[in-house]
Amino acid sequence: MKIKKELIHREIAGDHILVPIGKTVSEFSGLFPMTESSAEIWDMLPEIESEQEAVERLLDIYDVPRETLEKDVKEFFSKLREYGII
Repeated sequence: MKIKKELIHREIAGDHILVPIGKTVSEFSGLFPMTESSAEIWDMLPEIESEQEAVERLLDIYDVPRETLEKDVKEFFSKLREYGII
């Protein structure tokens, strides 16, 4: 998937955040906190083409029900779209 905004993923003291850089700094004030699974999705975004592909990859990482992952992935992608990040 194409990422439209300049953001970098950082892990600080065990917390995952997206930090705006470049022109994106003027569009967003502050940092974007992420869950561990959201950070996994963020890191795989350039390599995947769909939400379903993210779900499939996360199922290999986390021992949780598919429905839980599908809900979480949908929510994260929704926020990314809302902010024009993807």
